[in-house]
Amino acid sequence: MSKIVVLGAGISGHTASCLLRKYLGKDHQITVISPTKKYNWIPSNVWVGVGDMKPEQVLFDLEPIYNKADINYINARATKIYPEGSRDISSPFVVAEGVTSKEVKNIEYDYLINATGPKLNFDATEGLGPSKNSQSICSASHAVQAWENLSSLIAEMKAGKNKTIVVGMGHGMATCQGAAFEYLFNVESKLRREGVRDRAKIVYMTNEYELGDFGMGSLHLKYGGYIAHSKTFTESLFAEREIFWIKRAHPIKIDKNKIKYETLDGTFNEQEFDFAMLIPPFAGVGLKAFNKNEEDITSSLFLPNGFMKVDGNYNPKSYSEWDAEDWPKTLQNPIYKNIFAIGIAFAPPHPISKPMQSPNKTTISPAPPRTGMPSAMMGKAVAQSIANLVNGRDKPLHTASMAKLGAACVASTGTGLFSGTAVSITVFPIVPDFKRFPEYGRDLNYTFGEIGLAGHWIKLFLHYAFIYKAKQNPFWYIIPE
Repeated sequence: MSKIVVLGAGISGHTASCLLRKYLGKDHQITVISPTKKYNWIPSNVWVGVGDMKPEQVLFDLEPIYNKADINYINARATKIYPEGSRDISSPFVVAEGVTSKEVKNIEYDYLINATGPKLNFDATEGLGPSKNSQSICSASHAVQAWENLSSLIAEMKAGKNKTIVVGMGHGMATCQGAAFEYLFNVESKLRREGVRDRAKIVYMTNEYELGDFGMGSLHLKYGGYIAHSKTFTESLFAEREIFWIKRAHPIKIDKNKIKYETLDGTFNEQEFDFAMLIPPFAGVGLKAFNKNEEDITSSLFLPNGFMKVDGNYNPKSYSEWDAEDWPKTLQNPIYKNIFAIGIAFAPPHPISKPMQSPNKTTISPAPPRTGMPSAMMGKAVAQSIANLVNGRDKPLHTASMAKLGAACVASTGTGLFSGTAVSITVFPIVPDFKRFPEYGRDLNYTFGEIGLAGHWIKLFLHYAFIYKAKQNPFWYIIPE
C-alpha cells in the first residue's frame, strides 16, 4: 500500500487527489490536509463580489466529498516537512496542526504533493486588505465583504452622490491581473444595471507596463480577422466603457480613502477612492523542511519567497537569456523525487513579463500567473505520474509545462442567459516560445480574443460544469480540466 499526501484542497490539489483516487485502487491511501473545510470555485468569486451570486453557489463542504471518494481528510495546516524522516520516524512525514483542535500530528507519506496555494501577502503593502482599507475577491468571504461595501456605495450613488472606484493590483509585483480585469468589468456592468454608472469614476490601477500584459509579457492575438496587440485590444475595451487607467504603478500605502503609489518613472502620486478592490501579492505559505538529523533544510526545498523548487532551471539569467525550456515540466522536486509541487505552490524559474525597476530601485512588474486552468492541468499530470510510479512505471513522468500549456480567460459580466456579455481571450502557450513561434512567441491559431454573449455562456457553463466535477457527481472525470 502506498500513502499519498496532498497539501491543499484548491483547484490543483482537489484535482490531483480526486484523480489519484480514480487511478489507484482502494488499497492505496490518499490523504488531503487542508486548513479550509470548504471547496471554493475561486473563478466565480467575481460574481459574488458584485452580488450576482451567493457564496453558497461557489462553496461546498469538502468532507462529504472525500468520504464518498474514500479519501482521508484532515482539517489542519501543514507546517513542516521531513522528507528523510527523523531520528524517531524512519519514513518521510508531514507535521500538521489542527485548525480548531490545535492537535499536532505526524502524517507519513510515500508521495507528497504540495498544492497549498498562496499566502495572501496583504502585509506587503501598508493598509492593504479587507481587514484594513481595501477589498479583495481572493476568497468567498472577501468577495462577500466586497459586495457589502459596494452595495452601500451604490445606495449612496442612488441618493445622488458621485463616487470613485479603484480596481487593480495592490503591489508592484502582484499577479492575477485576469481576476482584477474581470472584477473591473463586472463592477462597471453592475453600476449600469443599477442605473448609477454616470455617478462613478472607475480607475484601473495596475503594475503592468502596458494594459493587456496580464503577467504574460503581453501578447498578439487574432481579433475580428486582424492581428492585434493586447495593449490595443484592452485599451479599446477601457475606452468604450469610459474606464480610466494608471499603469506601471506600485501601491505603497492604502489609507482609508487614498492610495499612495510610485510609478515606474520614479514619481510618487496619490489616488483618492471611495471603494478599492486590490489584489495582494502572493507568497509561499511558510512551510519549513528538516532532514533526518532535524537540521533546517528549508532553503534546499524552497526559494526565499516560499515557493517549492521543482524541475525548472533556477540558474540566474538575464531577460535576453530566458528560455521556454527553463519552465518546470514534471513538477518533481530534483532532490526528493517523491515530492511534487503544483499550482501556485511551485516556484517559477523567473517572471514571464520583462522585469522593470524604477529609478528608486522599486521592482514594478507582474509575477507570473499560474491559477485556474493551468493549475488543474498540473494536478492531473502529477496524479498520472504518481499513479505510474506507484504501479512500478518510473518513466516517463507526465508533464504540464506552462511553456506547453494554453489558457483561457473569460471575463464575463452578469449571470443571466441573455443579459450578460464577456471578453474572452485564449493564449497558447502561456509562456512565449520564440523558438517554436519566432514571429509572436505564440501560436495565433489558438491565441485570439472575442467579445459577446457566446463567451458569457461558456463562462456560465464552465461554472456549473466545474462545480459538478469538483463534487464528484456521476461521470465527473469526463469533464476536462
